[in-house]
Amino acid sequence: MLEQFQRSRVEVGGVTINLRHGGSGPPLLLLHGFPQTHLIWRGVADRLAREFTLVMPDLRGYGDSSKPPGDADHGNYSKRRMALDMVELMRALGMPRFHLCGHDRGGRVAHRLALDHPEAVERLMLIDISPTETMYAATDRRFATLYYHWFMLIQPAPLPETLIGNSARFYLEQTLGGWGSQGAPWMDDAVRDEYARCFCAPEAIHAACEDYRAAAGIDLEHDAQDSWKRIAAPTRVVWGSDGVVGRLFEPLADWQRKCALPVTGCVLPAGHFIPEQVPDLLVAEMLAHFRVGVVGGA
Repeated sequence: MLEQFQRSRVEVGGVTINLRHGGSGPPLLLLHGFPQTHLIWRGVADRLAREFTLVMPDLRGYGDSSKPPGDADHGNYSKRRMALDMVELMRALGMPRFHLCGHDRGGRVAHRLALDHPEAVERLMLIDISPTETMYAATDRRFATLYYHWFMLIQPAPLPETLIGNSARFYLEQTLGGWGSQGAPWMDDAVRDEYARCFCAPEAIHAACEDYRAAAGIDLEHDAQDSWKRIAAPTRVVWGSDGVVGRLFEPLADWQRKCALPVTGCVLPAGHFIPEQVPDLLVAEMLAHFRVGVVGGA
């Protein structure tokens, strides 16, 4: 449960970010996705910490980080705002330049962070996503069926909050067992209970909905405004063979169109939850990508 890493709470931008951190070497920021927390890194953290100083936060709205109510344009859950949280967090820790890896929603935060703060990112890895605008633009029946939550969670409050809240644990279990994860046999009861503790509270469900409402609105506006920008950091893309992204999209080609430098990538034998399903294979990918180059501290 990552108890071997120091736990801290840092105030940034009007919210409190909960995190675990530790290790030795260049800083590596790891960002989780929906509907999870920093706990997704439990299978890779010990080995990475031998070579990197890991920072594993809960994004705003998730885990034990602050969960502010959504505002009119959902801007306080925009990926721009969430990315700024992370930049300010790393500066507060004395690590203004760092390697960056994001899974799922964390990958979308990482994408925005790399665009808005190129000076902060040494090398980037994105796990099991294609760009948000690319995925929305290609929506068809198959995608809407498999990723129905993209369209359910964006409905006006309190509709999705109420529906999920009536059976929150059931909804969480169905989500964690989906998207090619074969029912999540890799997750023990203690992990399931911890994810449930963090997700099933009304304010957490609302925050998750706000995250997705922002993705379907203000995030797309920001992407359109910055359509000319390209990620400047060397980028590695990893996706699961059984996941929706790998089956319906072309993640490597999709990200090659978004980056200034050549992008590399590979498919791993997993569904969506790669850090937990195939941690050994992911560690090998991360070490190969992030060992190149040296990043600065304070």
